[in-house]
Amino acid sequence: MRRGQWLAIGLVGTLVLAVLAGVALLASKSLWVSRHTPANQSAVAAVRAPDPRPSTVDYARLEQRIASLMQDRDMVGLAVGTVEHGRVRLLRGFGSTLAGSPGAVTPDTVFRWASLSKSVASALVVGLAANGKLSLDAPLSRLGTTLTLPGDFSRVTVTDILSHRTGLVRDAWDERLEAGEDPKQLRAALGTLAPFCAPGTCYAYQNIAYDTASEIVERVSGQSYATVAQTRLFTPLGMTHASIGEAGLESAASWAHPHRKGRVPTVVRDAYYRVPAAGGVNASIRDLTRWMLAQMGEAPRILSSQMLDTMHRPRVATPPHGPRGPMDRALLNASYGLGWRSFTYAGHALVGHRGAVDGYGALILFDPAEKSGIVMLWNSNQSKAARLQLEFFDMLYGLPRTNWLGMGTQAEEAEGGSGDAAAPTLPAKGSKRQK
Repeated sequence: MRRGQWLAIGLVGTLVLAVLAGVALLASKSLWVSRHTPANQSAVAAVRAPDPRPSTVDYARLEQRIASLMQDRDMVGLAVGTVEHGRVRLLRGFGSTLAGSPGAVTPDTVFRWASLSKSVASALVVGLAANGKLSLDAPLSRLGTTLTLPGDFSRVTVTDILSHRTGLVRDAWDERLEAGEDPKQLRAALGTLAPFCAPGTCYAYQNIAYDTASEIVERVSGQSYATVAQTRLFTPLGMTHASIGEAGLESAASWAHPHRKGRVPTVVRDAYYRVPAAGGVNASIRDLTRWMLAQMGEAPRILSSQMLDTMHRPRVATPPHGPRGPMDRALLNASYGLGWRSFTYAGHALVGHRGAVDGYGALILFDPAEKSGIVMLWNSNQSKAARLQLEFFDMLYGLPRTNWLGMGTQAEEAEGGSGDAAAPTLPAKGSKRQK
């Protein structure tokens, strides 16, 4: 074969190798992009085509009901987000960030999440388990945390902590936490309490014990709890205003100041910031709406369907304590999973949680099957606001109007807008007030 022919063959071979290398590079880059979404490209995206079903919620009426709520003498500011069939339908702020000030609440105003923070802790721990870093069924005694419990707690697992099955009395030593005592020292001394039940056998809501999750995250990851939450959840989900700790709240461009009854401003108290897994998250309603979408399965690279099932699945019934209103009686089959509550309402399975710290309220409630739900944040000690969630679901499901808020303007009443029926008295059946 002539020299020129050899040169031609060599040139062709070089070009083929270059093309193949380029294809491999593009494929590798595409794979990396699919697994590592930049901060400005949220992982909460339409994985499937948007559901074509029209809205069944009357948003003019819903906003009218919100306007009625805002007339309550204890309401100051409120932010609301709704999703129907995987699509954001409402994202609005109402009222002000501080009573008597012109600062308006917007979709980016930052509030405290209070106990909604428990779902973040659950997602971090369950994510570490999904990556093989720990076992949810491992005895807690192997993880080197500060927690002690009454009696023999050698079989208490990570799952028991995240589902409030520690055997402690409800809200153990919260008053001491609020008085300024160190949460790790309190956690280390919880074993001196009398047992409420055998660990793993009953439900009793906790904050100090639940924050053992922050220790687990830090020990397994080798990073601070706030850093892990930011890098593994907030940034990839596009939750741009989310943070852990008091500084994150008060440094926000727009943040909601806390208020007590009568719209009286109060100071931000740090007690529950010191148990970040139980109550340390701050974020906006835009962020909380993204969090709800992720819980509906719209961010599978961050929260897989297996992780969602692990967190949402009911683990223990939550029997009632104290007086309950009509809304609590309407949410049936109340149970707790891992950082999440579950209910049945009008034959539909719902997942959610509520939160409250001095001067703030928060809630999330959604129907995973319908990919529909509502999120709310407000800056006052007013529990009535939570009743709006069932007015939303009544509209979503096409149910008769019920005046869950127990209030309405004269115009609404003239139009029948305050509800055709008062909040009903339903038979009690294992429901518990969300917290």
